[in-house]
This record gives sequence, structure tokens and C-alpha cells, in this order.
Amino acid sequence: MIQFILNKKDISTSLPSGSLLLDFIRYEQNLTGTKIGCREGDCGACTALVGEIKNGELVYQSVTSCLMPIGNAHGKHIVTIEGINVEGLNFIQQAFADEGATQCGFCTPGFIVSLAGYCVNKKNVSAVDAVNGNICRCTGYKSIERAAQKITDKIAERKEEDVFAFAVKNKFLPDYFLTIKERLTNYLFKTNGVAKLTGAKFLGGGTDLYVQQHETMVHADIDFLFDKEHLNGVSQEGNRCIMGAAVTVTDIAESPIFRQNFPGLDRYIKLVSSTQIRNMATIAGNFINGSPIGDFTIFFLALDAQLVLSNGFTSREIPLRKLYKGYKTLDKTAEEFVEKIYFELPASTTKFNFEKVSKRINLDIASVNSAINLNLNGDVITNAGISAGGVGPVPTFLAKSSAFLKGKKISIETMQGLIDVVQTEISPISDARGTEAYKRLLLNQLIKAHFVSLFPQLSVEEILA
Repeated sequence: MIQFILNKKDISTSLPSGSLLLDFIRYEQNLTGTKIGCREGDCGACTALVGEIKNGELVYQSVTSCLMPIGNAHGKHIVTIEGINVEGLNFIQQAFADEGATQCGFCTPGFIVSLAGYCVNKKNVSAVDAVNGNICRCTGYKSIERAAQKITDKIAERKEEDVFAFAVKNKFLPDYFLTIKERLTNYLFKTNGVAKLTGAKFLGGGTDLYVQQHETMVHADIDFLFDKEHLNGVSQEGNRCIMGAAVTVTDIAESPIFRQNFPGLDRYIKLVSSTQIRNMATIAGNFINGSPIGDFTIFFLALDAQLVLSNGFTSREIPLRKLYKGYKTLDKTAEEFVEKIYFELPASTTKFNFEKVSKRINLDIASVNSAINLNLNGDVITNAGISAGGVGPVPTFLAKSSAFLKGKKISIETMQGLIDVVQTEISPISDARGTEAYKRLLLNQLIKAHFVSLFPQLSVEEILA
């Protein structure tokens, strides 16, 4: 039995745990403000909020309900557009009305819900970032930006006041939100979680499986990994960073360990999907999906990440670089799941960079992506790892290119030599994301971008020549 709070209402359902939250909201609860758009997590029309208690605090994140199984809603507070209504218009709705920030109205509930999440977020994010996964085809966005600025200006008055008290007082949210923490605490005490099923499919955030296998997943027996405590968390032991396999992109973005060791992290994160998807997508899911252009697969290939695979009884370790045997073919049995990921954190003499090109600047799948990790002694490279996606049937660690860099000095000549070696090591194909020649050119350009970003002492004009 799956139990959660939906807006004000306690929910208990025996529907298949793989059923989508979007369908449950609309067809079982008749809450039709949440819209069916792309069903692939791209448009944000189905955005809902998910509230849960973490480290003793009630926190909310936005999600695309079209990709979220109700099994992952177990023990949480789910909020739809109907759940943030107050008498009259709430502050967010009024700002949209005042600025003419809606036309056809189809996308509007998703924007409103995303901004409601922003209003109770203690982290340093902007209102515009909060809606980066919401698409509007009517307004041109400027009116939405003006409405978002009104909300930001009001939130600035909060200062040290409790976020929920401030949100209720200023009509961002209805007053029942003040009872949710206590309700959820008592509620969680009564629930036992979703049990593991023999022979079940393993599921983390579901952001890719529900795109590829929508109908199959609804009725599948599922072992939900997303909320399992031992599969979560980012920690450091010595110079080693250890992650549970269910760590999300957002967890990485907010991790003090990652923020301290990767100065360019904010820029890298903005290249990856949207806020809603980052809140759901797990790093292990990115690996096991096996996509040749998985952004964080490429990121961690360059770092020589190691995986701990478990079948529930025994475990084994395997380098991420050895996981891929062929297109969507892994060195992993059906009974195994990723339990843990670890890698050596960059030293003070290490240079790391991640780059990506896609048809849209943001919120798109890569045409080609690349990461580079260089250990230096002065201006000499003592060890290197370079990876690339979109240039072969699997996410590619460029072994020959990495070996070429060892012992080389940082120079334009080294960069050009690297480009020459890389071209012998890749095998892109022409597809919807570009021709073979285009992808080869893109990777050349990304290598140049690595050098521009990491070595400002080099002449940009010479690099780009």
C-alpha cells in the first residue's frame, strides 16, 4: 500500500506502484490543473512539488510528475496547483496577472508551482532558475521574468523569518502548509516503505526509463532505490569522495564537497537538463542508462570513477571505464544494481573541466560533450583523463589521448597534438544530432574550450586559430 499526502488529503492506494504520479493526480483524483504535455519531462506543464523531511527540516523540490512513479511519492507531501490556492489569487498568481505573464494558460500551472517551490527554498537560487524546466510557447518569457522579479523582490523582505510562516503571511501558500511538517513526521512514523520484490526492476529517479518504457514500467514489479538510505548521501574519506548510487544531480550541485573541489560546478550543472529533472535524476541511473552522451557519465569517466555493484548478497568493484561493452550493453548482470560510486577528489595541482554542445543552449541532450582531468607538476602534465560523448557507440574514455598527454607541457602544440590523436580514437556516426564531420569538429572545439577555460595564460587567438 502506497501512502502519501496530496495537497491536504491523506492518500492510500493499492494501484501499481509504477503508475505515474501525473495520471494518478488527473485520473484518480480529478485534479486537472496539472497538465499533460510532452510526457518526457521537457515542458514542465505537469510540474508538482514533493515535500519531505530531510535532516529534521521540511524541504520541497519541483518534479515532472509525468516521469515520477507513485512509489517514489510514498511517505511524502505532493503539491499540485490546486494545493497552493488561497482565497482570491495567491501572490504568484497575482504577479502573473499583473504582468500579463500568461496567454493560452496551458503552461501556467507548471510555472506557478515551480515558483511556489522557490518561495520556500532556503538555498541561493533565483526565481528564473526555479522555472528553467518550464516552457512557454506564447509569451516570449519577458512578462514571466517580470512576474518572477516581483516575487524575488517580495522574498527579499523575508530576511531571517521562517520560510513557511512568511509564505503563508504573504499569501504565497495556504495556511495548511504550517501543519505539514508535524503531519508528515507522524505519517512517516506509521509507514514502512515499499518492499523489495523478487525479480523486480531496479528504479531510481525514473527520468529515462519512463520515457523509454512508459507502459512497461506502469505494471512492472519495481524495487524502488531512490529513497533507500544506504544508497544516498555524499561523503569524503581522506581524499576519496563516496556517493550513494541514488544521489541526484541536485545533491551534487548542493554538496559542499563538490562545491569546494569543482570551482566550475555551477556552470557544469546549468548545462545539464532542468531543475525538475536534476531533482529526480540519479547519477547511477545516468551510468546504467548507457547513453553515449550521458552528461555525468562523461564527467565521471574523466575522474576514473569506480562502481560498487551488488546483487543484494555479494558485491564487486568495477571501473566506470570498463562498464560499457557495446551500445547499451553493460558488464553487469540483471540482478546487480549500483550500490556506491567513488573517485579521488582533485588535488590543488589538478585542472578539471566539462563542456557540452547541444542544439539548444540549455535543457537539451548533448550532440557532443567532453570532460578533462589533468594532474600537473608546474606546466607539465603528470597524469590525464579525457572523455567524450556522442562520438562512438558508448560513453568513451579516450585512453590513447589521455596517454598522449602524460609528460607533455601545457602549450598550443600539445593541444593541437591532442586534437590529432583524439581524431584517431573516435568513431561518430551521422544522426539527428549532426553529421560525422560535424561531431568531429565539435569535439575539436570542445578540446579548445578546455584549454581556454583551464589555461588563461595561453593565447585565446592561437587556441581558436
